Amino acid sequence: MGRFTRAGAMVGALALAASLALTGCGDKQKSANGADGTFVTSTPTAAPEEPDPTAAEPSTPAPRLPVTPADGATKRPVSTEISAKVPGGGTLSEVTLVAANGERVAGRWRTDGSSWVPSKPLRYGTRYTATVTGTGPDGDRREGASTFTTMAKPGSMISSGLYLFDDKTYGVAMPVVAEFHPGIPKKDRAAVQKRMFVRTDPPQPGAWHWFSNGTQAYYRAPEYWRPGTTLDVRIALAGIPLSNGRYGNVDRSATVKIGRAFEMKVDNASKKMTVYEDGKVIRTLPVSLGKKSTPSSSGTLVVMEKQQHTTFDTRDDPNPDNRYVTEIDFAQRLTWGGEFIHAAPWSEGQQGRRNVSHGCVNVSMAHGRWLFERTRIGDPVTVRGTERRLAHGNGWTAWNLSWSEFVKGSALPVPAGGAGPALR
Repeated sequence: MGRFTRAGAMVGALALAASLALTGCGDKQKSANGADGTFVTSTPTAAPEEPDPTAAEPSTPAPRLPVTPADGATKRPVSTEISAKVPGGGTLSEVTLVAANGERVAGRWRTDGSSWVPSKPLRYGTRYTATVTGTGPDGDRREGASTFTTMAKPGSMISSGLYLFDDKTYGVAMPVVAEFHPGIPKKDRAAVQKRMFVRTDPPQPGAWHWFSNGTQAYYRAPEYWRPGTTLDVRIALAGIPLSNGRYGNVDRSATVKIGRAFEMKVDNASKKMTVYEDGKVIRTLPVSLGKKSTPSSSGTLVVMEKQQHTTFDTRDDPNPDNRYVTEIDFAQRLTWGGEFIHAAPWSEGQQGRRNVSHGCVNVSMAHGRWLFERTRIGDPVTVRGTERRLAHGNGWTAWNLSWSEFVKGSALPVPAGGAGPALR
């Protein structure tokens, strides 16, 4: 062990001081002991710099689009449409809708851009995520998302029908006829009509007209359809809620063609039918209409049904004089009340001379066959000069109204001249 002297201690202290002084003139690092006794090295903070007036302000994240249905919404109808609003104005461009199982749902924007309509009903009791993309007023991309769940399948529904069948060809007066049981309450017709889509190629404006009790709605153009037109129809009612607690049962759709222009005009004064094809007279033939006690209806009717052979059974008629059972050939229905064009060999002697039928348009067996082989469902038949006017709704009477009268039956406003397609 060495001896301790005050002089040695002083030399050591001086040496330590010199060492510390030399260290202070190095790289300006400062050292400190950590809380656990370890050695920690830190770098001193530089003096703050003056702000650069030319530097850009830090960017603010673009606001998210508020999407409808709202995120977390539950029990949504399967007729739900997707919408969003760009804050400050702007445009929406795209919607992606994906079910929980990864299935992607196609759809189309409404023409006015108010919402995006799925191309098929959503599934009951299913979670969906909707992502909506748009452009803000500054030109920047905007996006929003929502996850929602559809309702369970309801127990109370309305049934519906569509008198069109895929890939069929119809006459130029074929209205789009949608049917509902029970009828749609008046307060719900606007919402239902917004879900009834018709697109024509070539484009032709049109309008819907509701029958008074809501059991049927017709769609037509201001004039007969152009020959060769394609009608693409979707009655998208599955899951639509009504005020009476019922829901629409299914979507119905059809894509059909309109054929050549074939028209029959019947004149009671002459007791003749004139047949036109593409505007040209192709035949004139004698007819016998309803006698005075059972007159035929005057108006614009449409061929609704064709039966090559059938039986007319009127034994439930309240008037005993009108009860009969008769085999009929080449029958073409014009009204729900039982007026037909048909072959009537028993009245061939009166055809062209006087009326003897129970309201039907009687023609000979040969002429009945000739007509039957050429007509299509949807061909127009105009009857003039009888004692009775065609009652609205007694058949597909859409064309028996003037255009100005017809549009009054719409549950939504109709632009002058008719509306275009509701979907882009």
